[in-house]
Amino acid sequence: MAVDLSFFKSPISEEIRDEGRAEGRAEDILVILERRGVDVPDEARERITGCGDLDTLSRWLVRAVTASSTEEIFTEE
Repeated sequence: MAVDLSFFKSPISEEIRDEGRAEGRAEDILVILERRGVDVPDEARERITGCGDLDTLSRWLVRAVTASSTEEIFTEE
């Protein structure tokens, strides 16, 4: 019996996976900042959790490791 796996290769399926990755990455950023004792104001938390761009979230994640404030993770180089 063959199983139709075409859904898993569809654009909507990829979008769902990307959403899950973005949510996970945003949560990682928040955990890192909180564990490091960096204050995360509501506005910054909303910006992080509201971002769906994986490249942006990846940059923020890297910056969160050394940032002393949330403003530092958003600052463009």
